[in-house]
Amino acid sequence: MLSIDNLHAGCEGKTILQGINLDVKPGEVHAIMGPNGSGKSTLSTVVAGHEDYEISRGTILFDGEDIADLSADERAHKGIFLSFQYPVEIPGVTVTNFIKTAINQNRKAKGLEDMPANEMLKKIREKAALLEIDSRFLSRSLNEGFSGGEKKRNEIFQMAMLEPKLAILDETDSGLDIDALRIVANGVNKLRGKDRAIVVITHYQRLLEHIVPDFVHVLHDGKIVKSGTKELALELEEKGYDWIKQGA
Repeated sequence: MLSIDNLHAGCEGKTILQGINLDVKPGEVHAIMGPNGSGKSTLSTVVAGHEDYEISRGTILFDGEDIADLSADERAHKGIFLSFQYPVEIPGVTVTNFIKTAINQNRKAKGLEDMPANEMLKKIREKAALLEIDSRFLSRSLNEGFSGGEKKRNEIFQMAMLEPKLAILDETDSGLDIDALRIVANGVNKLRGKDRAIVVITHYQRLLEHIVPDFVHVLHDGKIVKSGTKELALELEEKGYDWIKQGA
């Protein structure tokens, strides 16, 4: 599904990613870990197509297609979803209206008509129930006055509604207390499936107690320096990132 080969990328003349190699297959969950400044969030934004980042070398293939020249919108229409570390507030636009617009823009890009209102309403109710979201939450302005947990929960609701092929969750656990973490992780786990791949970016092993990955990769200085299974995350928790740096 996602195949990254020797990816070098950065912004404002600074190269941050220094040769990333990564293969993510349908149905798999990959965790990307690493200290601050290692390139984790840069990797997510480059894959999603952020216009401020430039690829200097290497390729990103999605379903076998080179997507390097596609805009963020075009990548989203192809099925790439990025959950932001710091979701923006949009006063005056409700959660429901935002997601309706997003879904219909996706359909328009595929040459389809808008989703019928009754079908949209049914889907919203189904996904809200799946993620234990109160109907009153859906009528609030997008992220305005939301707690950290509510913002992250809303991102997972968007993921559930859009049903992407590849979901990239950038530090979904950032700022969450243990109860909010469980709620968000439970929502992600309900959306796992054989046709969807998930990449989880995190500093800490605690998230991976709830979202158990198939593979764990450690970034250091813009490169993946170690890969393994969920046991690697436990080892990092015990030994810290200095252990990885010393062997890099």
